[in-house]
Amino acid sequence: MPRKPRERTKRTGWRRLIPTWRTALIGMAASVLLGVGLFALGVALVKVPDAHAAATAQSNTWLYSDGTLLARTGQTNRQNVPLDKVSKEAQHAALAAEDRNFYSEGAVNFKGMARAAFNTASGGATQGGSTITQQYVKNAYLNQKQTVSRKVKEVFIAFKVDATQSKDEILSSYLNTSYYGRGAYGIQAAAQAYFGVDASQLNAAQGAYLATLLNAPSAYDVSSATENGKQKATARWNYVLDGMVAKKWLSAEERQQTTFPEVQAPKSAPGLSGQAGYLVAAATSYLTEHNILSDAQLAQGGNTITLTVDSKKQQQLQDAVQAQLTDNLKPDSRKVDAAAQAGAVSVDPKTGQVLALYGGADATKHWIDNATRTDYQAGSTFKAIALAAALDSGAHTQYGDRISADTVYDGTNRRPVRGAKGVPYAPPNEGERSYGQISLQQATDWSVNSVFAQLAQDTGLEKVRSTAVALGLPADTPQLKAIPSISLGTSSPSALELAGVYATLDNDGQQITPWLVKSLESGGEQVSLPEHKATQAISKDAARSTTAILRGVVEDQGGTGYRASSLNRPTAGKTGTTDDSKSVWFAGYTPELVTVVGLFGQDPATGKQVSLDGVGGAGSAAGGKFPAQIWTAYMKSALAGQPVSSFPGASRTPATTVPSVPSDSPSPSQSPSASDEASATPSPSASDGTGSPSSRPTGGTGNGGDGTLPRPSRSPSAKPSGGATSPDPSTPAGNGGAGGLLGTQDQPAG
Repeated sequence: MPRKPRERTKRTGWRRLIPTWRTALIGMAASVLLGVGLFALGVALVKVPDAHAAATAQSNTWLYSDGTLLARTGQTNRQNVPLDKVSKEAQHAALAAEDRNFYSEGAVNFKGMARAAFNTASGGATQGGSTITQQYVKNAYLNQKQTVSRKVKEVFIAFKVDATQSKDEILSSYLNTSYYGRGAYGIQAAAQAYFGVDASQLNAAQGAYLATLLNAPSAYDVSSATENGKQKATARWNYVLDGMVAKKWLSAEERQQTTFPEVQAPKSAPGLSGQAGYLVAAATSYLTEHNILSDAQLAQGGNTITLTVDSKKQQQLQDAVQAQLTDNLKPDSRKVDAAAQAGAVSVDPKTGQVLALYGGADATKHWIDNATRTDYQAGSTFKAIALAAALDSGAHTQYGDRISADTVYDGTNRRPVRGAKGVPYAPPNEGERSYGQISLQQATDWSVNSVFAQLAQDTGLEKVRSTAVALGLPADTPQLKAIPSISLGTSSPSALELAGVYATLDNDGQQITPWLVKSLESGGEQVSLPEHKATQAISKDAARSTTAILRGVVEDQGGTGYRASSLNRPTAGKTGTTDDSKSVWFAGYTPELVTVVGLFGQDPATGKQVSLDGVGGAGSAAGGKFPAQIWTAYMKSALAGQPVSSFPGASRTPATTVPSVPSDSPSPSQSPSASDEASATPSPSASDGTGSPSSRPTGGTGNGGDGTLPRPSRSPSAKPSGGATSPDPSTPAGNGGAGGLLGTQDQPAG
């Protein structure tokens, strides 16, 4: 007989309100499924926000050619590097310190979070329970506040990031966004700040110390920490190393041999004061003008720019300016001294690399870069270009004689240029001096304006201009025009551009535009840079002949650059002093090195160009004074220990006539370009019968005066270039009637 089914006891009263175990189980399962579903939906719907600016901002790092730090620009000291540019030891140290199971666990460690929450709620020590993924999310997308809402957001975003990025990508981003103290964000900046090395060079001890800092950057900086802080830092460092051993990232033997690393003292972040600002500005111009980086890319940061500048030569150039000029200035008691602005550039003639650049006393106080400014005229430094143009083109005088160093010209003051159309151009020589019959070599040594005005005409004004461009001056150089005064320096190139011109002469006529950036790394990748190919601007023979003539400026006693002869090396160069001495120059070179020094008069209050006469208590300003002194002091240091080299080509013969006593104080000139100049312009006063410089005749016969002045040798058929050797005595001022028109010839203001 079948059993009668047992009747279910009906619940009565309050028991009816209690769910059965089946109902409870089903409800729990449904709740879990609903929770998981909602969580999955939340993860699916959540969008990873854009990283905030503080997490992505990077600095640009500027290095000297030897890799030493020049400057860092940007508000955040950060240089992102890919994971393969971080040593394995440093990677493992970070994992050992913060998340040893990172590669095998999920995005969130709920157990660790619960433990940390319990400790915090119970008043225990605040303890982190976040994975590296969570920490990266906090660094890059959220903030550091310990709130429930922030933690919830962190969890959702962490799952999303873990689902869309690889573990290597997350670890790399974490290391690049973490703060290590000393203002260093990211492991690359930290490696430099604490050890002076790149992240790729960190060893286990160093990596473990940087991982220690992640816990408490300021408290664990052993350079400034309290004794208690140092003890805690050491304990944490040991904890990290032990973790590396436990994970088999470091052997027990290596662990035993590892000692606490030597941490370098904190250093002030190199800014843009002193010369750094000028160098960075010049390199920035190079990068943007050559379309290598845009302004926006530079502003974004993350670039490592290595310059061609030699840190030792840079310091030597700064020291030379300081010792030869700055130490002699007294702006408080001598008003004109406050107007002196120096600029200088040193270039390797064989490669075009800029090895040193002096832009001014301090880029944060005088923002105009004196090495690259183009608002002061070149003066007689341009005469080297006129020489090169004449020799390269095989130019002839008005009488058909081919021009060479021995060609005889009429150096009479205000002698009208022959062969020109229109109103004759009759420039005055410095101090209204006349030199009579002199060779082109002598005219170069003494920087005689009347001769070089005729030389430009004989060569062709357009040829002089085109040669200037071929040698390295930009075609748009201010006032670079084919006008009668072109050879006297009416244009306004920069010291950097002039250095390029003289480097071409030094390099046998092969032109390479000076360049400043040796290498560029952006976003961890090397960026290709333009090639620096040489082009033959003028013939080798013309370049060598020009160099031979320019050697006389320095090596011939009485040459305007004679002060530079104390270098005691074969040297070629040219001084330049413009009208009213608003700018004075010395451009010189040896076979190894080209350097151009300019001194500019600028009113510190108004910015207007002013005379440099009286600067440093040295009387009339001249290119053969402070610029030549700075040049010589620098070159002695820069070339110290190097063997003495000779210029290629035939040896030169010194000028036939040299003054016995150089003159350092050229008198004021009405010329557009004072002829200089020099530390040694011969005085052409009336003959005293001694044969000394003072016996050089003034204008008149133009035949050497009373015969006491030796004549340079030349063939019997040679004639003084330009025909008549002196202006018509009846012509006012001896300028062919052009005296009242001198200001109409587009002449330089100096």
